[in-house]
Amino acid sequence: MSSVTAAPAALGRTAIVPYAVTIFLSAFLLFLVQPIIAKQILPWFGGSAAVWTTCLVFFQSTLLAGYAYADITHRLGIKRQTYLHIALLLLSLITLPILANEVWKPQGDEEPIGRILLLLAVTIGLPYFLLSTTTPLLQAWFVGRFHAAVPYRLFALSNFASLLALLGFPVLFEPTFDLRQLGWGWSALYTLFVVLCAATGLASVRMATAGGDADEAARARSTAPPPTLGAQLMWLALSAMGSVMLLAITNHVTQNIASVPFMWVVPLSLYLITFILCFDHPRWYVRPLFLVLLLVLTPVMAWKIPSLDLAMGVAIYFGGLFVACMFCHGELARLKPDPKYLTRFYLMMSVGGALGAVLVAIVAPQTLEGYFELNITLVLLALLLVLRAGGLWKLLALVALVPTAYYAYNGAKDYAAGMRTMERDFYGVVRTRDRTVEGVTYRAMYHGGIIHGGQLQGEQFKNIPSDYFGPGSGYGRVFAAMNELRPQPRKVGIIGLGAGVVAAYGRAGDEIVFYEISPKVVDIERKEFSFLRDTPAKVHPVVMGDGRLSLEREAPRQYDLLGIDAFSGDSIPMHLVTREAMELYLKHIKPDGVIVFQATNRYIDLLPVIKRHANDLGLHAVVVSDYPPSSIGADYWLSSTDQILVTRDKALLEHPRIKEAASEIKDRPELPTFTDAHHNLFRILK
Repeated sequence: MSSVTAAPAALGRTAIVPYAVTIFLSAFLLFLVQPIIAKQILPWFGGSAAVWTTCLVFFQSTLLAGYAYADITHRLGIKRQTYLHIALLLLSLITLPILANEVWKPQGDEEPIGRILLLLAVTIGLPYFLLSTTTPLLQAWFVGRFHAAVPYRLFALSNFASLLALLGFPVLFEPTFDLRQLGWGWSALYTLFVVLCAATGLASVRMATAGGDADEAARARSTAPPPTLGAQLMWLALSAMGSVMLLAITNHVTQNIASVPFMWVVPLSLYLITFILCFDHPRWYVRPLFLVLLLVLTPVMAWKIPSLDLAMGVAIYFGGLFVACMFCHGELARLKPDPKYLTRFYLMMSVGGALGAVLVAIVAPQTLEGYFELNITLVLLALLLVLRAGGLWKLLALVALVPTAYYAYNGAKDYAAGMRTMERDFYGVVRTRDRTVEGVTYRAMYHGGIIHGGQLQGEQFKNIPSDYFGPGSGYGRVFAAMNELRPQPRKVGIIGLGAGVVAAYGRAGDEIVFYEISPKVVDIERKEFSFLRDTPAKVHPVVMGDGRLSLEREAPRQYDLLGIDAFSGDSIPMHLVTREAMELYLKHIKPDGVIVFQATNRYIDLLPVIKRHANDLGLHAVVVSDYPPSSIGADYWLSSTDQILVTRDKALLEHPRIKEAASEIKDRPELPTFTDAHHNLFRILK
């Protein structure tokens, strides 16, 4: 039997309520804190999608520690275990509220993974650890108090609470409260949890004492054999595969959409839904149905890896994630042991979850030069399906393995095909590739699947601006207007180095400062491109670290032009487009200076966000859209782009080079001002 309804007739529903409420609240807090703390620290590390996967390593590893604690202390007996736990709960209150201290902001050249993990440990470590222990610990107390009751449905309840927290964050909590309010509100609920958990523990101790160690007697009467090593390894493998699928698909999607909690929440919610269904009741996991779906979707996902059609890709990958996790967690539910061994079961599941997170977030970036983890994951998923299937299903799984491996391999091969260089760090994969048309060679830099600048090859072409920075772009038109209106030397700052194309507009006497967070981008720019060497302007050493944080540390720079172009793949680091960011940029430009925002994006509409900031601060904002001919031939190295120009100087925007291409940005009065503490991606999705 697999639900709380297996309790003896004497067990009243009211006796179960404290356990259910405490588990529900703990799981709710456990998953609500994840987007809260991640959103607090995301701007400190460049808004990279890797911040979230690193956070997941901490969350999964701490969950493992919590389950290990429950398994180990279970052997102490309920009285000593409960008193120890209450002491730790009280101790954890001194760490509140959960607000990340700005002392942890990086200065520019720190190793980000270790710093993020240490920051999380100091900020939310003990409360998160204790919340992680609650589900296995209270289920063990539950079994000890109501000996015939099998509590696996409480695991489904905990995942339901987790799902409510995750879905509630982007829909309710994020739009309604700022980050400081969320931190204090969470801390108040955590205090309530401490009281409930301590009270439930003390009640369990009293019952155990009154029963004269009936807990031990009940366990002694159990004749269920201990799980074999093979069974425990299968628990680990199934759990790890679900975790790896979660992170690999999250990475694949967020690299080219946006590194914001909304995009993290969707796959994590699907992951939790499968736990809820599989551990609520066996009827939800219709094994033949999900085996068929997995046999179809696994090769399809491998086939679509190279595609940038994310509208279709999101549907395929999120659907595939759901089916894969239903398989993994459905098989786990089929293999669950007697409640006597439930803490070991949860421990092995958490080992698998932590292992999967570490493999994707830490091992893959250190060992794979490109985004190959999804390719590898899908092949391993097909192999696991072969292991778990039997009879005809095994044969069908073997058949599905062949196209999965074929497409995964070809996808990886195509990803690397023709690349001159390919290097990876915490912030992503940087590649360069040459393309020759009508005798003219163009070298492009790719970050993720998006070009981030490039350069024509050959002495006569070496200083010609290209891609999003051509003569018809916002940058090209602003520099042309400035050449006429302000012939004196100018100072230029650019957040986001890319291939360094903006340096092509430099003149003798000009000064240019680039800000760049990724060491690999700097290395490849130096090896593969020559804009910074060829420009007549003086180019200062690249300022390493997040551009906004670097500007916060600097005295006013008095830039004539400040460009904001630090985007990862096609995603938007939202901390670069908030009200506070705009105020910082104004501090660093001259009174008649101009800020240029790169607004080219397939999914996010930045125009009304910047327009609102401009209106609030008494600035003028227009958008310059440049759509070069798409036919192969002359100027094929130019890309379509939208760039927003923001300035106090109306005369600059009236210059013919700008006025002929500029368009007014439509106001959206219902759109709230985006601030560091309060912004929501839902409102600006295209």
